[in-house]
Amino acid sequence: MIKIAPSILSADFSRLGNEITDIRSGGADYIHFDVMDGEFVPNISIGIPVLKSLRKITDMFIDVHLMITTPLRFAKAFCDAGADLVVFHVEADSYQNISDAIDVVKAQGKKVGLAVKPRTPAAVLYPFIERLDLVLVMTVEPGFGGQSFMPDQLPKIKELRHEIERRGLDCELEVDGGVDPVTAKLCKAAGANVLVAGSAVFGKADRAAQIAAIRNA
Repeated sequence: MIKIAPSILSADFSRLGNEITDIRSGGADYIHFDVMDGEFVPNISIGIPVLKSLRKITDMFIDVHLMITTPLRFAKAFCDAGADLVVFHVEADSYQNISDAIDVVKAQGKKVGLAVKPRTPAAVLYPFIERLDLVLVMTVEPGFGGQSFMPDQLPKIKELRHEIERRGLDCELEVDGGVDPVTAKLCKAAGANVLVAGSAVFGKADRAAQIAAIRNA
C-alpha cells in the first residue's frame, strides 16, 4: 500500500489546524514534520512546541524528520511531544550515538527510522536496518522545500528495497524531495511505499485530488 505524507513545511502556518483537517479529509496517511536546526542543514524550521500543539488537534500519524546534529539529545523529547515515528540522519552523529538514539525511541514505544542524504550510499544503513521501522531516501539536498527531484537517487531506492526484501524485514521505504504525480511513479517503481510531498500537495487548491494523483501515479 502506498502511503502519502504531506510535509507541513509547505503548509500555511497561520491556519495550520485547517491545513491538517484538509489533508486528512483528502486521504493523507501521515503528517510529515520537518525539523531543521540551522547546523545540520542551512535552515531553521519548527520544533517541539509546534509538535505539541499539533498533537492536541489531531490523532493522525506524525512522521517527525529530524534534520539536526546529535539527534540523541532530543530523541526522547520528540517522542514525548507526540511523534509516532522519529527519523534522523545517519550522517548526524557517530555510529554509537545513532545506535543509542534508536534505542531511546524504541524505549518510548515509538517507531524509528534513519535517513540518508543524496551523497550517502545505501550501505551505510545496513548495520542498523534490522532495528528500523522505516528508511528515508532524500531525493533533494535536505534543508529547503520546493527543490527538483534527483533521479540519480532511484538506484539507491531500488537497492534498499532489495535489501529489505532479502532480509525479510517489515520496514517501510520513504522518499522525500521533489515528489509529485510524475516523480511518484518513478519512486513507486523503484520500491518506495511512503511518499513525502510538500508543495505538490499544499500548493494545490484541491488537496484530495493531488494526494490521489500521487498515490495512483
